[in-house]
Amino acid sequence: MRAAIFERFGGPISVADVADPVPPPGGVVLEVRANGICRSDWHGWVGHDPSIPLPHVPGHEMAGVVAAVATGVRSVAVGDRVTFPFVLGCGTCRFCLDGNEHVCENQYQAGFNGWGAFAEFVALPFADRNAVVIPEGMTFTTAAGLGCRFATAFRAVIDQGGVGAGDRVAVWGCGGLGLSAVMIAAAVGAEVFAVDIDQAALDLAKTFGAVRTFDSSSGADIAREIKELTDGGVDVSIDALGATVTSMASIRSLRSRGRHVQVGLMLGDDAKPPVPMWRLHAMEIELYGSHGMQAWRYPAMLEMIADGRLPADRLVTRTVDLTSGAELLTHMAEFPTTGFVVIDDFAR
Repeated sequence: MRAAIFERFGGPISVADVADPVPPPGGVVLEVRANGICRSDWHGWVGHDPSIPLPHVPGHEMAGVVAAVATGVRSVAVGDRVTFPFVLGCGTCRFCLDGNEHVCENQYQAGFNGWGAFAEFVALPFADRNAVVIPEGMTFTTAAGLGCRFATAFRAVIDQGGVGAGDRVAVWGCGGLGLSAVMIAAAVGAEVFAVDIDQAALDLAKTFGAVRTFDSSSGADIAREIKELTDGGVDVSIDALGATVTSMASIRSLRSRGRHVQVGLMLGDDAKPPVPMWRLHAMEIELYGSHGMQAWRYPAMLEMIADGRLPADRLVTRTVDLTSGAELLTHMAEFPTTGFVVIDDFAR
């Protein structure tokens, strides 16, 4: 099969012919029809997670057709159109038994601790617990974006942030993850404030329901502006970028007893940010992490997509071939894209 592969962190990514995978015990081989390009893939390529095995094939936002199944797999069959969460829970550990597969003790992440979907085929374990059938009428390109950024945003907004009608919500960073959060929060009736340094991203945020946008490239104190506009701060604030500056600004923009949700990855130089504990104590600020979403929560998200409340297809702003996608991945730190870019051609 053709796959985009790198042999050292930060090194060149080349498209090469490699051996076809076989289904692992309890798993499947997916013929990849679409795979999103996520900044998390860039973190892996740079080497922010040195446990990633080398040589390596990135990619964790996948959708496609089941090409082979291991003995005993019951939930899907060859030919089924499916997607997967980026965290695959084992189904037997204490967290999975409580329904929290996204923090599984034995979790598998394609594109991180195993080869991913920048390839024509990818092998995935724990299929019965994690395969999600793609609804009729949903394209592979739309489904590919659900596995990481959109589903992660859904959990961050709905399950962790507890956002509901009438809440005021700030979203810091309007990449694919942040735009998803804007759309989801607006869809449940929240008043959304979106922050970014790129005007094109902010323009998209407006079309997805942001009532006001803020260009932070000027260096202005946006957290203070938001607190003044909201008479004391927002109810929920989401760092969708994953940087010290956005995380701290997010906390500062909250009202008393507000909720900060850290959903953007904090790695590299941002792995250990200073946290204003005095503010958490005095204002009873709540801090939440958010890491993916369980497969069993997908139906609620898919229902909102199906009835039009969440036009997830609009987040896909560009499709590319495998070679172009591999090249684009190496530039993700420069934020070269707006919305989701999805690989949908694996022949080139």
